[in-house]
Amino acid sequence: MQEENNTNVQPASAADYDESKIRHLDDVTHIRQRPGMYIGRLGDGSHAEDGIYVLLKETIDNSIDEFNEGFGKRIEVNILDEHAAEVRDYGRGIPLGALKAAVSQLNTGAKYDTAVFTASVGMNGVGLKAVNALSARFVARSCREGKMREVTFEKGQLVSDIEGEIQEENGTYVFFQPDATLFTNFRFRMEFVENMLKNYTYLNTGLAIFNNNQRIISRNGLEDLLNDNMTEPGIYPIVHLSGPGIDIAFTHTQQYGEEYYSFVNGQHTTQGGTHQSAFKEHIARTIKEYFGKNFDVQDVRNGLVAAIAIRVIEPLFESQTKIKLGSLTMAPDKDSNGNPFPLSGVSVNKFVGDFVKENVDNYLHKHLDVADVLLQKIQENEKERKAIAGVTKLARERAKKANLHNRKLRDCRVHLNDPAPKASKKKAQETEADDYDPRFDSAIFITEGDSASGSITKSRDVNTQAVFSLRGKPLNCYGLTKKVVYENEEFNLLQAALNIEDGLDGLRYNKVIVATDADVDGMHIRLLMITFFLQFFPDLIKKGHVFILQTPLFRVRNKKKKVRTAPRVKSVDEQSAGAAILKKAKTSDRSEFETIYCYNEEERQAAIEQLGPDPEITRFKGLGEISADEFKHFIGPNMRLDQVTLHKSDQVKELLEYYMGKNTMERQNFIINNLVVEEDPAEEDEDEQ
Repeated sequence: MQEENNTNVQPASAADYDESKIRHLDDVTHIRQRPGMYIGRLGDGSHAEDGIYVLLKETIDNSIDEFNEGFGKRIEVNILDEHAAEVRDYGRGIPLGALKAAVSQLNTGAKYDTAVFTASVGMNGVGLKAVNALSARFVARSCREGKMREVTFEKGQLVSDIEGEIQEENGTYVFFQPDATLFTNFRFRMEFVENMLKNYTYLNTGLAIFNNNQRIISRNGLEDLLNDNMTEPGIYPIVHLSGPGIDIAFTHTQQYGEEYYSFVNGQHTTQGGTHQSAFKEHIARTIKEYFGKNFDVQDVRNGLVAAIAIRVIEPLFESQTKIKLGSLTMAPDKDSNGNPFPLSGVSVNKFVGDFVKENVDNYLHKHLDVADVLLQKIQENEKERKAIAGVTKLARERAKKANLHNRKLRDCRVHLNDPAPKASKKKAQETEADDYDPRFDSAIFITEGDSASGSITKSRDVNTQAVFSLRGKPLNCYGLTKKVVYENEEFNLLQAALNIEDGLDGLRYNKVIVATDADVDGMHIRLLMITFFLQFFPDLIKKGHVFILQTPLFRVRNKKKKVRTAPRVKSVDEQSAGAAILKKAKTSDRSEFETIYCYNEEERQAAIEQLGPDPEITRFKGLGEISADEFKHFIGPNMRLDQVTLHKSDQVKELLEYYMGKNTMERQNFIINNLVVEEDPAEEDEDEQ
């Protein structure tokens, strides 16, 4: 069959490739056709990395740069009806004569000149131009000394340009409404916006940001960041040290693993980079040298929660989205006038290392009580590691053998920790991104039993989707030590499959998706897996890698009817009726029917109303009941995922203790007192039919 298909493909002749095939795209067209080069993923706003938040960040970054240059201590950010945003700063304002070019022409800006902006995030002359081109409507207004100029664009095309007198303070105002034809079904989620704005205030002490008139400000910088994000209390007061161009804060908690927050020139580098690697290396080395003992670095860093922020002149990031620092040095060799910078030639590793070595060592000498607590923590880590050394060695050997033929893991071809691959031509065209990176699509489904894993395995994308099959219910690991991760075969093989034993740096999948049946047992397995991650790998959840797969509960379809000409059927509005998929299936005898998959009772009722009287209703009680042909729709581009989040206010310790602890009778009494019996309406409908 494959050979037949190949024989039909005719290669293009050399004559087909001539001067007419060479195209030049203007700035706006290029940005709109290849948005991935400028903002990464498009998305719909359901994830913090989605494009609409990059547009907001690019806009705010310019205001932050003004603040860092000493102009404007107030920024106003308003999200309008979840579909538009406006940002007003009180800096110098973009020069009026250059306003139009500054927001519409690529490679245009003042940040190429370090005399104007010394350490900026936006160095490429791209940010606001991408916001403009990817917005259905974009307005930029600059106010300078009583004069103003305002330009308005629609999809990157200028529609108005006005100048005049104004009484407003100096500064820049930007409004943008993302283009719904690019960002399908998008909306701004306030939790992501608020987190972004808080990060700006942590890194810019004294800056006040007003989010829809709510004031956000930080007095203690990175110390506030750790206090607001730690889900376990620190075992000693947060150590907060600052110097020219660098700011660090750290403490240890009783949680497993390591947790880092890193920033460059105010940009949150969620994937770390050279500065974060340098900090991890030198914090361990400095502590070891202070105590004069050759501790294992894992013992020193286990439980560490830390943040680092540095300022780099003309930083190099690995992509326009700026989530990983690639700079090796703190500054270029020379400025625009040919003069060297004070830090020219100084590596990021040396700069961070020298600061950590001097200041952390001095702090520990001055605060012996903190040093004593730190030493005790390291010794406890060492004792626990050595206690399970034998089990760990045996488990690693088993995992190594299993990796060659792991019957529980059906792996994919692309992994998050792979070297950056070239984008496949087909996928790049689908995503309209020249720099499409399939590593960020990598996912692993954790399923229960062979039946569910069979359907997913047959319908998955073998390039980016892996499947790990559990054998029934996993162990409740609440209150247990990490020894259980190595003693329990499934946990050990899962840890090896994810490659997270030594931290998240080698994580193999961007998304870890728990896929269980929508019944009581499935919910229990879901809780057991989340407990496992919370207990031993909380940073996996905090960094946004863990998800719950939502699969439909009902399939509603009208009964087959013989028709000669298929009538056009009005589709279901996904937002109002919630239908997951609406498809038409034709058989050889010209019969036609519609199928709607529903995720809850409201969607089921809407589907019944649309499909007319007496539709056929199927209630899915397990993933194994869904055929592979159907399942492919639920794990494809429109896959529904609920992200598992972890915040300080979640009271995780108390919740786990109550629901997963040994207080069986207390939970039993709660169930008895609160039990509600509900009849399955789908089964009732089936019985009536």
